[in-house]
Amino acid sequence: MQEMPYQRPLVQSDFFADKRSERPIIPTTVARGHLDADTYFYTGKTGSNDGDYLPMKVTPELMERGQQRFNIYCSPCHGEAGDGNGMIVQRGYKRPPSYHIDRLRKAPIGYFFDVMTNGFGAMPDYSQQVPAADRWAIAAYIRALQLSQHASPADVPPGTQIANAPPPGILVMPPYDTQGATTAASAPPASANGGEKK
Repeated sequence: MQEMPYQRPLVQSDFFADKRSERPIIPTTVARGHLDADTYFYTGKTGSNDGDYLPMKVTPELMERGQQRFNIYCSPCHGEAGDGNGMIVQRGYKRPPSYHIDRLRKAPIGYFFDVMTNGFGAMPDYSQQVPAADRWAIAAYIRALQLSQHASPADVPPGTQIANAPPPGILVMPPYDTQGATTAASAPPASANGGEKK
């Protein structure tokens, strides 16, 4: 092995009859970890229709992961509330539709997975950046966002009190001003004596 001949990739080789140094993949070969036998899990479709169920159990961990991935990959365009007013849009990129319009509130969950996988309109696909399990987590989080904006008191289980203010001791900061305007929260504190005197 110490004296084994070296072959540069994709260079002609006299060893094989087809003169290629790189060998073709054997037909029906499946890379380790890429069997992808569960068609619904990897496409979000049942036949040619978008599926309407989540192929995994909804857990707090799944929702946390979905929120985290949504904030990384989706919120730059769609905004953290899913209203279609993210920072990229504020800088001139085409505005995506809000997740809160009737058409998308009625869309099956597989639709969101399919759009993340294959792209739609100006949105590129994210199948290379976001694994399938994370795309499902994001789709579940989108459903939670939609519910958060359109829930009514009747949707709350009986006996549960609806909070109308943060709990005592919780400070809610004003939104960060990205346009450069100075607010009381972003202004530097004034000195006690009115600033430096010369």
